[in-house]
Amino acid sequence: MTVSYTAEVATCSHFGCFWKLLMRWRASIYKIIWVDLLAFLCCFYFMAVIYRFALRDVDKPIFEDIVMYCHSYSNLIPLSFVLGFYVGIIIERWWNQYITVPWPDPLAVYVSALVRGQDEHGRLMRRTIMRYVCLALTMVLSMISPVIKRRFPTYDQLIEVGLLNANEANIMKAMDVKFPKHPKYWMPIVWAASIVTRARKEGRIWDDFSLKSMIDELNKFRAGCNMLIHYDTISVPLVYTQVVTLAVYSYFVAAIFGHQWIDRDIKHYNNIVSYYFPLFSTLEFFFFMGWLKVAETLICPFGDDDDDFELNWLIDRNLQVSYLIVDEMHNDHPQLVRDQYWDEVFPAELPYAVESERAEHPEASTARLGIPKVNPVALTKSEVSLENDFTEFDDEDEYNPEVTIRFARREFTWSKSSVSVSDSLNQSRDTLDSKIGEEMEDEVDARTLNSSSKDDFERLKEKRERERVNRQIQQAALAMELIKGELGSNGDSAGSSRTNVPQRNSEVQTDRSYISQKQPDEDKDSKKSSDDSQK
Repeated sequence: MTVSYTAEVATCSHFGCFWKLLMRWRASIYKIIWVDLLAFLCCFYFMAVIYRFALRDVDKPIFEDIVMYCHSYSNLIPLSFVLGFYVGIIIERWWNQYITVPWPDPLAVYVSALVRGQDEHGRLMRRTIMRYVCLALTMVLSMISPVIKRRFPTYDQLIEVGLLNANEANIMKAMDVKFPKHPKYWMPIVWAASIVTRARKEGRIWDDFSLKSMIDELNKFRAGCNMLIHYDTISVPLVYTQVVTLAVYSYFVAAIFGHQWIDRDIKHYNNIVSYYFPLFSTLEFFFFMGWLKVAETLICPFGDDDDDFELNWLIDRNLQVSYLIVDEMHNDHPQLVRDQYWDEVFPAELPYAVESERAEHPEASTARLGIPKVNPVALTKSEVSLENDFTEFDDEDEYNPEVTIRFARREFTWSKSSVSVSDSLNQSRDTLDSKIGEEMEDEVDARTLNSSSKDDFERLKEKRERERVNRQIQQAALAMELIKGELGSNGDSAGSSRTNVPQRNSEVQTDRSYISQKQPDEDKDSKKSSDDSQK
């Protein structure tokens, strides 16, 4: 399982926090590289001993030419670029493989919430669905992981641990005989889908949407299992792995010769430190070969390495949690009680066990940004005159934006011969006009004093408010016209119900003439009232 060390480096307040991790042995670079490093040093000292003690003076110049040649041309190998790009691909693939491993928890929540029934049959359905899901994942992991394959080599081991029944194993064996080339990990998922469909037919699932949600979750789980098969069968291209391996080993084979101490009057080749120990050659081998070993470790995270995934723990955990969700916790929750902030609605701030650990609230990045104050610039004569003209132009139409709409009271008189409509607007018109006039005069005086302090936004706002009031007045006038038309039609229908047709027609004509004579006066009055309201 991947070695976790984040808790030890949660605080970096001293002289580095990674020093404490350098002495670890499990999953360390020393554990995976010490054999290769030992072989490199043995080869290096073997060539050094041959040069210093075994070669004749006549043969030493040939060895020295080889050393100078390897040192000059070994840098032509683009080791950093090739190895860095390869390791980046491997690490991304390693993490994607982990997040692809499906977890049965979402499906278990669906099954527990949607498959009803406290009886034994309902409980059997829920447990069987989750057992099939865990069985499918176990079969997939046994195909891609040697660790799981050694634990469950055949169907008999799956029967022993309770993931598979004998009759189910017989069905799978028969399918293996008929179709031996294809894995059968999808069969338990198909069985689980059939059980879900049966539960819907028996009324244990609320509706078809709940059924679809569970089928979608099963398909999502199957897709994760299928993707694990793809990661196992489709590896990183072999040619890339070969290029990286050849580049690393070729470089250090050349370094065995190119980093040797030689007895020539060249400063780089006769350093006294290299005579005893190749310090920087060892560090270079440590870093580059360690990089390659990281790629070798992570390219198959389902193996036996220290940083590989702990799949045995995953299988046990999935089965235990699945049964716990769908059986032990099915339709069960704690008693509903009021929380301690019930009366306060929400807490002002949660308490701390140690008050000294209380931290300040986070601030935005521009919270403490100092902005200089802008001094008002004196307006020129032309700007002052233009502003005054603009203000005076707006003040011609500016009055009280709060317009009060008062509808006149109408009196309807019904008689046997006609329908008369009397308007009390004329009676109260003089009083209303005088009152509005006084209010408008006071308001205009106040607004004239404050007009110089208004900006363009306030003027535009008042202009739009006046337009809105005008629209409301027009709508009210239109509504009054519609009411008049309805009253006229009702009067016509009431007069037509009389038995004396000639007398009725004459009365209706008389009423219409009376209304038509009165209509222009009312239109003029309503128009004058709307103009006064706009002012």
